[in-house]
Amino acid sequence: MLEILKKYFGYDEFRPMQGEIISHILEKKDAFVLMPTGGGKSLCYQLPALKFPGITLVVSPLIALMKDQVDALKANGIAAEFINSSLSPAEIEDIRQAAQSGKVKILYLAPERLALFSFQDFLKTIKLSLIAIDEAHCISEWGHDFRPDYRNLIMLRKSFPDVPVVALTATATERVREDIIDQLNLKNARVFISSFDRPNLTYAVLPKKKAFNSLLALLRKHANRPAIIYCFSRRETETLSRDLRRRGFNSRPYHAGLAGKIRKETQEKFTHDEVQIIVATIAFGMGIDKPDIRLIIHHSIPKSIEGYYQETGRAGRDGLPSDCVLFFSLGDAAKHKYFIRGIRDDKERDNAEEKLQQVIDYAELETCRREYLLGYFSEWQRGESCGGCDVCLGPLEGTEETEEEAEPGKETVSAEYGSDLFERLRALRKRLADERGVPPFVVFGDVSLKEMARRLPQTRASFLRINGVGAVKLERYGRIFMETIREHIAANGISPRPSEARRA
Repeated sequence: MLEILKKYFGYDEFRPMQGEIISHILEKKDAFVLMPTGGGKSLCYQLPALKFPGITLVVSPLIALMKDQVDALKANGIAAEFINSSLSPAEIEDIRQAAQSGKVKILYLAPERLALFSFQDFLKTIKLSLIAIDEAHCISEWGHDFRPDYRNLIMLRKSFPDVPVVALTATATERVREDIIDQLNLKNARVFISSFDRPNLTYAVLPKKKAFNSLLALLRKHANRPAIIYCFSRRETETLSRDLRRRGFNSRPYHAGLAGKIRKETQEKFTHDEVQIIVATIAFGMGIDKPDIRLIIHHSIPKSIEGYYQETGRAGRDGLPSDCVLFFSLGDAAKHKYFIRGIRDDKERDNAEEKLQQVIDYAELETCRREYLLGYFSEWQRGESCGGCDVCLGPLEGTEETEEEAEPGKETVSAEYGSDLFERLRALRKRLADERGVPPFVVFGDVSLKEMARRLPQTRASFLRINGVGAVKLERYGRIFMETIREHIAANGISPRPSEARRA
């Protein structure tokens, strides 16, 4: 397994639980995997797919997420495709034929496809070795993001009773976990629950009063780094994004009321580092597979802890430090309560009220916020400072700047990313990504670039030891990145440092 991990994914060792989960799946047994965003869930079915003889079918809820994951797999030399409504009938037929002829190892599809009898018949013509259900919480009415199309997934178990099924999610309470296992009819599934803790994330709550000044300060702190700002209403996204653009920030709104073409273009620009800040309703984010988001701001209170955890979980998926800030006011909570009162079903209304109150309790905490979040998911930590929330650390750094101090559009880079070489490598990555029509992180993530800037690899062997560099990326990008590094060494007279082991 480690040989495949290194060759295709560029890592020397697994993250916690990954190896155990993969070994279990390779025994052709059902599994339920609960692992936080950025914990490496996808590898748990992607690596087995390379070991199994047939096709691994992956059910994924959003089109953009499928495309990004397939782009990343292809960049690693893995035969992956997706089928959804963004493709023409001719394109879909080409992929079907490729799958039938054994030229596809991983096939992503949207859940609504499973309602089509023609697609059900197609699946019976290919050899399925594994079925992976991503974002599995969408099948549960008790979850925060129930999607009726996910109920079609039971046909996979009925049609392919001997094919192992793995259900994966980043957010599920015990009640939701049990419902997922029941709805998917997982057979004697082993349950893997990783820690919900995201130690690289810092959580903070600020008063909504004078929020714009604090918002400007936070954006300046994370200058030129990707950020998502969540708002209560479509109107709020438009207004706030406009105000930020007037201040010189590269910002765009995103909500369900925009034309599909505009939403798609905005999302692609954000993914390709052409837009820095997205101001959005919760319609944005689930389909984003972008590892380098440094700042998640809730400009309005979210409706549930599950939603808040999932949305903040989009920050720092590459493991680098990132901030999650909630602007809280009782007025925003009252807006949610107004809409909740309009829910006719008593059971649904009571559930919504309970979830909202839990978010209010979180915002008003005088004790550790991380401890509260972990406790919500039945994970407990020792009663000591977490070192990663405003209650334990004091006010979050970079939130006290005044509006006058935040110069519009001024570009700065924090010390974390301040090396000239890192910026040169980022520019090179962007150019190569644009040439290939893929997001920059598909070429290399920030973690890889930071390690290159720190270790200065000049040989194929040393470049291969960099985090995230596998055989395919060595051949495709090694020479041009090492040339840039050698130019930097020649200009500055510094020596490379030894590499260390890397984790997936």
